[in-house]
Amino acid sequence: MASSSDDDTPLVKVNGAAAKSDERIPTSVDQAMDKETPSNGRLHPGISVRMGPVDDDKMDVDGPVKDTEANGTTNGKRKARNSVTNGKSYKEASSSEDDDIPLSKRRKTSTTKAKVSDSEDSDAPLSTKIKKPPKASAAQIGDSDSDTPLGDKLAKTKEKIEKAAETTAKKIRAEEKADEKKAATKRKKAVESSSDDDAPIVRKKKANGVKKAESDDDVPLSKVKKAKPAAKVKAEAATPKKGKGKAAKVETEQDLEAQEEEEQYNWWDDPSKSDGTKKWTTLQHNGVVFPPAYEPLPSSVKLIYDGKPVSLHEEAEEIAGFYGAMLNSTVNVTNPTFNKNFFKDFKAKLAKTGHAKDKDGNTVKITDFDKCDFTKIFDYFDSEREKKKAMPAAEKKALKAAKDEVEAPYMYCMWDGRKQKVGNFRVEPPGLFRGRGEHPKTGMVKQRVRPEQVTINIGKEAIVPKAPEGHKWKEVKHEQEATWLATWQENINGQYKYVMLAANSDIKGQSDHKKFEKARELKKHIDRIRKDYERELKSDIMADRQRATAVYLIDKFALRAGNEKGEDEADTVGCCSLKFEHVTLRPPDTVIFDFLGKDSIRFYDEVKVDPQVFKNLKIFKKAPKTDGDEIFDRLTTTQLNKHLSNYMPGLTAKVFRTYNASWTFATLLRDLKSTGTIAEKVKDYNDANREVAILCNHKRTVAAGFAGQMEKLQEKIKGLVYEQWRTKQMMIDIDPKQKKKRGAEYFELPEDMDQEWIEQHQESLVEEQRQKITKKFEKENEKLASEGTKEMKPSELKSRLEVADDLAKKFKKENKSKKVEADGKGPTVDKMEARVDKITQRIENMKLQAEDKDNNKEVALGTSKINYIDPRLTVVFSKKFNVPIERFFSKTLREKFDWAIKSVDEDWEF
Repeated sequence: MASSSDDDTPLVKVNGAAAKSDERIPTSVDQAMDKETPSNGRLHPGISVRMGPVDDDKMDVDGPVKDTEANGTTNGKRKARNSVTNGKSYKEASSSEDDDIPLSKRRKTSTTKAKVSDSEDSDAPLSTKIKKPPKASAAQIGDSDSDTPLGDKLAKTKEKIEKAAETTAKKIRAEEKADEKKAATKRKKAVESSSDDDAPIVRKKKANGVKKAESDDDVPLSKVKKAKPAAKVKAEAATPKKGKGKAAKVETEQDLEAQEEEEQYNWWDDPSKSDGTKKWTTLQHNGVVFPPAYEPLPSSVKLIYDGKPVSLHEEAEEIAGFYGAMLNSTVNVTNPTFNKNFFKDFKAKLAKTGHAKDKDGNTVKITDFDKCDFTKIFDYFDSEREKKKAMPAAEKKALKAAKDEVEAPYMYCMWDGRKQKVGNFRVEPPGLFRGRGEHPKTGMVKQRVRPEQVTINIGKEAIVPKAPEGHKWKEVKHEQEATWLATWQENINGQYKYVMLAANSDIKGQSDHKKFEKARELKKHIDRIRKDYERELKSDIMADRQRATAVYLIDKFALRAGNEKGEDEADTVGCCSLKFEHVTLRPPDTVIFDFLGKDSIRFYDEVKVDPQVFKNLKIFKKAPKTDGDEIFDRLTTTQLNKHLSNYMPGLTAKVFRTYNASWTFATLLRDLKSTGTIAEKVKDYNDANREVAILCNHKRTVAAGFAGQMEKLQEKIKGLVYEQWRTKQMMIDIDPKQKKKRGAEYFELPEDMDQEWIEQHQESLVEEQRQKITKKFEKENEKLASEGTKEMKPSELKSRLEVADDLAKKFKKENKSKKVEADGKGPTVDKMEARVDKITQRIENMKLQAEDKDNNKEVALGTSKINYIDPRLTVVFSKKFNVPIERFFSKTLREKFDWAIKSVDEDWEF
C-alpha cells in the first residue's frame, strides 16, 4: 500500500479509488488534536437522551449540509417477522409483510395507481421531512424530583453500574483463582497420600458440613443459588401426603410419576447437555405443508390494459392477483421501487407465458405500467374477504377444524423419542416481497416453493415423509449436528429458510439458555475488555485504534457490528460498515449517527462520547475521505469477533447487548423495593425496564396510532369517573343527609364534564349495551344452528334489547330531574361506598397504565425484556415481589421461557 506523503494526513487515495487510512497514525496528528480537544482522562459512560425521529432543525456539524441529509429512509414502525421466513415460533408468527391480514382489516384507499417513476421529493433531505427526536424525559426513567440535569444523572447511573461490573468481575476471578488453588492443593495431597498404601486418605469437610463442588466452566457462575437437586425433588415428591386410605396412596403415586417425568425433562439443570455437537440420536417427522395450488380468477374478472380487458396465462394471472389484492396497501402501491420491481417481474412472466390476449385471442404486449388497471381484481378479492368475514361462526369453525386435521401430523415430531412441537412447518405462499424500510427488492415476486427445492433432515432409521404426488424432495439428509427439519432457498435474497422446533421446545430453550449464560460469562471479563480498549483508543496502529473505537461504540451505545453487503442488498449497516456520510461530528464531543440499520429501519442517534473517541472518529473521517468511504476501513466484523474471542470462547459483538441489558437490570433489581398493589409493582418493573432500555440505547419510533390509543384510554378513565359520580349521587338518593355529612365537594361533578359530554357518553353506554346483547344473541343462535336446534326468533332479541331501552329512559329522566336513583337489590349507603372504592381503585390502576404507556412510547421495552434481559431476572422479580408472571410474559413467552420460570427462585442472581 502506498504511504502518505504528508505525515499529518494518515490517508491515501490512489487513482480516484476509495480513500483508505494509513497503517499508522503519526504522533503529530494526535498532538494537534489533543490541543484542540484535551481529554479528561476518563471515558464517558455513553448515554443517548434522544428518542424517536428527527426534525428539520439545522445542526451545527462538521461538514456541509449533505452530512445531515438522509442516509436512508423515513422512520417506520417495525413489523414482526413472519415465522415461515425466519425460523421463529409458530406462536410468535405475525406477517412481516401483511400477507395474512384480511383486506377488510386494512386501510381502504383509492385504487389509483402510483407511477413507476421516482417521486418528486425523493432528492429532498430527510431532515426536511421528519421531526427531531425529543429528549428522554425524567419521567421516562422514573425520576423527576431532582435539579441535576438528566444527561448527568443518566451518566452517573451508568458509571455506577459499570463500576459495580468492574468490581464483580475482579471478585469472580479472585474466587475462581482461589478455587483452582484449593483444587490443585487437594490433588497434590491425594497423589502424596496414594503413594503410601498404609496412609488412609482423610477428606476434610467444610465448616458447614457441605462438600464444595468442583468448578465447571459450563455451570452457572459462583454465588448463584441453584435449583433443587433432582434427588431432593424426588424425595420430596415421594413424601406421603396427609390423608387416609387408598385414595391418598394413588394420588401420591401419580404425583411421584409426574415428578419423575418432569425431572427427566429439566435439561437446564445440566447445561453441559447443550454443548455437544450432536443434537439428536433419533428424529422422525412428516415434512412440511405446502400452500394450496392457485385457483384461477372467474372469467369475469380481468386485468384492464389500456382500457380493455385482457386474459392472462394462469402463472401471470397469479402475479397480477398479488398486486391487485393489495391496492389498499398505500405504503406499497405508492412506492416507486415496489412498482418498478413488480412490473419487471410481471413482464418477465408475461414474456415466458405468451403475453396477454384480448377478447378475440390477439396477443397484447403489456409494456406500460400506467396503462394497467387492477381494480377489478381488487374488487374480487375484497368481496371474497367480506364473504369470509360474514361467514357463520359454525362454518368458520368447521373450516378451521378441517384445516387443523390436515396439519395435525406436521405439528409435532419425535426428537430422541420425545414429542416436540414444530415451530414453522408451513412453506410460505408465493406473493410480493415487501421487505422493511426502503428495501431495494421490495415488490419482487416471491416464487412458489416446490418440493424439488426442499431438503429434508431426518433420522437414518426413520420413515422419510412422502413428497406431494408427482414430486420428489431435493435431498434427504441425516445431519445429527443440525437442529433444522427441512430447508429451502428463497429466490429474493437467496437466503435459506429452515423449519425449526417451536420456541418452547428443548432445543430452542437450550439455545436461549446458552445465549444468556454466555452473557453471564462475560461478567467475568468485562473489566479487562474495557481497560484494553480504553488503552488502545490511543494506539498509534490504525487497525488497533479503529478496533478499540468500534468496541467502545458497541459496548456503550449498543450498535450492531454490521456485515458487508452485496450491491443488490439493502444498504443496511452496523458499526464496522459505517461510511463517511453516516457519522456527523459536532464539537466538542457529540456524534450523530444516521443510517439504515437492521431490517432497513433508520437508526438516528445523538450521543456524547469520550473526547478521545471523538478525536479518533475525526481522524477516521480525515480528508481525502468523502461520501461512500468506510470509516473503519481497517476493520471487519470477522476480525472484531476473532479479537473478542481471545477474552472468552464464543464472545462476539452481539453478546454485549445481552450482557449490558441483563447486568443493568440485575443491578437495578438488587436495590429495588417494590410495594403497593400489583399494578404499582408492575409499574416499578416497567420503570426499571425502561431505564435499562434508555441506558442501553434500545429505542423505537412512536407508533402511528399512539395518540388515538391514549385518547381512548383517557376516555375510559373519564367514563369511570362519571360512573363514580353517579354512584355518589345514589348515596344522596338513599340518604339525603350524606351531602351535609360528607360535604358538598365530595358529590360535585368534575369540571371537564359538561352536559353535552354526559349525554354523548350516555348514548355510547346505551349503544354499547345494545351491541353486547345483539352479539350474545347471534352467538347463541349460531350455537343452536350448529347443534341442529331451532334458532331463537327476532322477538327474543327485541325483548332482550328492552334492557338498553330502559337504560336510555333512565338517563333521560336523570338529565331532566338532576337526580340519580339508586339501583341494585337492597341498595344501602355502605354498598354504594364500597362500589365507589372499587371504582376508585379501577381509576387509579388505569391512570397508572396510561402513565406507563405514555412513558414507554419511545422506549423499546419489548426488545429489552424479550431479547436482551435474561428472562430469569423477570422471574426473580415476579417471585420476590409476589406478582403473577402472567403480568410480564404472555402465554407464548411463558412457553418460550418455561426453562427460566422453572429453574430459579427469588434469590437467583445474574
